[in-house]
Amino acid sequence: MSSMATEILAFILSVSGWVLISSTLPTDYWKVSSIDGTVITTATFWSNLWKTCVTDSTGISNCKDFPSMLALEGYIQVCRGLMISSVSLGFFGSTFALVGMKCTKIGGSDKTKSKIAFFAGFNFILTGLCSLTACSLYAHRITTEFFDPMFIAQKFELGAALFIGWAGSVLSILGGVVLCFSLAEGISTSQQGYPYSGATSLGASHIKANYKHNHPHKTSLDYNTPSMQFGKNAYV
Repeated sequence: MSSMATEILAFILSVSGWVLISSTLPTDYWKVSSIDGTVITTATFWSNLWKTCVTDSTGISNCKDFPSMLALEGYIQVCRGLMISSVSLGFFGSTFALVGMKCTKIGGSDKTKSKIAFFAGFNFILTGLCSLTACSLYAHRITTEFFDPMFIAQKFELGAALFIGWAGSVLSILGGVVLCFSLAEGISTSQQGYPYSGATSLGASHIKANYKHNHPHKTSLDYNTPSMQFGKNAYV
């Protein structure tokens, strides 16, 4: 019962992390910057993996999609690939986890379900690692430009999407690790051998049957009687 509860907790953590990671892809504010006037903010610049936009004080946004993928900067292409891979791995991990968990009725035998769920946990770990790498790479580029005194273009700060991605990555990795360890413990427990109680030999079974036939009023063998004492070469 405790193993099943651990699996459910790990599944909830992993899926929650995957949902947060998936929500970062369409989120606008991966990096943000603003131009302040004397009284109010006159314009807010923000970008994500797909476009760059500016929002004025009236709330009107003007956006421009990034050009051809071949013309993009390398770090944006890497972040796109890692985030898409993370979402895809999380989808397959969720599917495998539903099939492999003990509380579901599909997936075959317990041994097969354990292998499937272990693979799902490994997928969730990869999901978190891909997203963590993408968000960290993007944040590193922002901080490098911000603290570079020779960088004269507009400087940006970390957006909300990065923090959401980091949180989702941690949840996904944590859930995947818990799922893998709980299943590994369950497999090792199920493979432990039972104590061997010994098997009755054919000759001993035959002797016991003959003794019961000749002594119907006795319930057990009495090896102290002369008839039950055998010499060294009794079976030769």
